[in-house]
Amino acid sequence: MDSFFPTSNIREPRKGDLLISEPLLPDPNFERTVVLLCDHNEDGSFGFVLNKPGILRISDVIEDLDPFDTELFVGGPVEQDTVHFVHRIPNKLDGGQEIVPGVVWGGDFEAFSALARTGVLHTHDFRFFIGYSGWGSGQLVGELEQNSWLIYRPVKPEHVFEISPEVLWRRVLEEMGGKFKMFANYPTDPRLN
Repeated sequence: MDSFFPTSNIREPRKGDLLISEPLLPDPNFERTVVLLCDHNEDGSFGFVLNKPGILRISDVIEDLDPFDTELFVGGPVEQDTVHFVHRIPNKLDGGQEIVPGVVWGGDFEAFSALARTGVLHTHDFRFFIGYSGWGSGQLVGELEQNSWLIYRPVKPEHVFEISPEVLWRRVLEEMGGKFKMFANYPTDPRLN
């Protein structure tokens, strides 16, 4: 596949990177997406799409979390019958894995449920996902070599929790600056330009 992106700025991904899809990536699962890479090693890679809100809320798939309710994002096309979360409150929720300072993947779900029911947790400190994005051994590096993705590093907690999903893809490209900034305003369908 010919890519619209120029050669990527970084070739070797690592945990905590943001993967930014090229503007014309033909896979509808990753059209103009930003993926938080939660792990990358010789066995493969996985992460969550940060800017693809789903049609469900957490209360639609997990009972008894009142008053805690928030939207579910489509984390990717793999195992869409699973729910995952990232958060930024490691001092209140044990058992998670730090992705970068201020961003933690998972944790003790029973403790989360108990705290959620008490009303002490805030939805703006969490992002929930149905499914995840996964790559087999060497697959992500191959896609980077084909310029299907750009890498942004270091991810900041505001990318995950504060920037609106509707503008995240554009915003990250703008923050990268230089030649990458011009892609932020590239039309979704250049034939209509």
